[in-house]
Amino acid sequence: MIIYKFGGATIRSADAVKNLANIVRSYDQKLVVVVSAMAKTTNAMEEVVYLYFNRKDPSEAVLKVKNFHYSVLNELFPDHSHNVYKRIGGLFDELEKKLQSDPGLNYDFEYDQIICYGELLSTVIVSEYLSDEGIRNTWKDIRKALKTDNTYREAKVDWEVSGELVKKEFVFRDTDILITQGFIAATVNNLTTTLGREGSDYTAAILASLLDADQVVIWKDVPGVLNADPKWFDDTILIEHISYRDAIELAYYGVGVIHPRTIQPLKNKDIKLYVRSFIEPDKPGTLISNQEYQKLIPSFIFRVGQVLLSISSKDFSFIYEENLELILGIFARNKLRINLMQNSAVCFQVCVNNDKTKLPAVVKDLEDHFTVSWTNNLELITIRYYDDTTIARVLINKEKILEQRSKNTIQMVVRDMG
Repeated sequence: MIIYKFGGATIRSADAVKNLANIVRSYDQKLVVVVSAMAKTTNAMEEVVYLYFNRKDPSEAVLKVKNFHYSVLNELFPDHSHNVYKRIGGLFDELEKKLQSDPGLNYDFEYDQIICYGELLSTVIVSEYLSDEGIRNTWKDIRKALKTDNTYREAKVDWEVSGELVKKEFVFRDTDILITQGFIAATVNNLTTTLGREGSDYTAAILASLLDADQVVIWKDVPGVLNADPKWFDDTILIEHISYRDAIELAYYGVGVIHPRTIQPLKNKDIKLYVRSFIEPDKPGTLISNQEYQKLIPSFIFRVGQVLLSISSKDFSFIYEENLELILGIFARNKLRINLMQNSAVCFQVCVNNDKTKLPAVVKDLEDHFTVSWTNNLELITIRYYDDTTIARVLINKEKILEQRSKNTIQMVVRDMG
């Protein structure tokens, strides 16, 4: 049994759903298919959440989501008496009923209760289309099996409870294909949670670990794991084989192909992970497994829209462990991830995403205890397996503000001089 994971880009249209069906049809053994929300749906649903929570009318934002999904439905299911229209209509009715109620005080809670409809809609469409194509399958609501704590938007999996429920729910009875959602889960009280943005990869890894799958395949719109984002580099190179350790490092630093938490559950059980092309499904892509080597070709990760915060004590005293505990606690409480950190005797510097919601809250809390200054419009460049040539290549027309090196990795905060 293997796990297939299809991301939003791979089901962005009716033609993409048809392509998914062809890929699934070519595998004739037991298969669990984890599906994300359709392309850009999560972004659109985030707009719905924002309007709802701020007591503004979300109806136009909902209509955009609805129109997109019905355009796909009309192409896949010309007969409007098809059962899929009833199922999709029921989900939109549930969503609109939720939006008619008053929002609570916890934004993250409301986010999870609304955002989940993206995955529910996409999996119903995929399941119904596969059935129409003669590919028998069973639709599963993963929230009945995957249980977490109540840390909304960044929920932590309850492995013990989930292990029992997944083995009970994900049973192949009448079909050899199970369709379920990525990204979403639920508390033991059946309140919806999410595993973090782009968390469908992690869902696939969790199910693979709990079901003892033979392998996981993540289907992407790229050939596999590349040594740089094609948006930044024209001459990217496919990395055909990569170790679990390097995959974790690259995911941590920001490679968008794999969610950072995906690798560990697979490594623990030595389950192979393939990243393969949805466009060219016959090509092998990248294999991530338990393998050893001295080094890989250099890999480049770019994060734009970065802010460098400089935090110092108000009385010019040293930044001791007590200060660091307080500072890091503020970041953790506000759920703002630090992409790079560096400290001197009297200053602690961090590079973070310019999150318009979280960053102001962090700065406000920090200013109660420290002097805070910041620099905007920066870029964080990470090179794994760097050398002098690769460093020089990325610093063309850039001013280096901050640098941090280890044996295999260099990170540089830079400003564009163009």
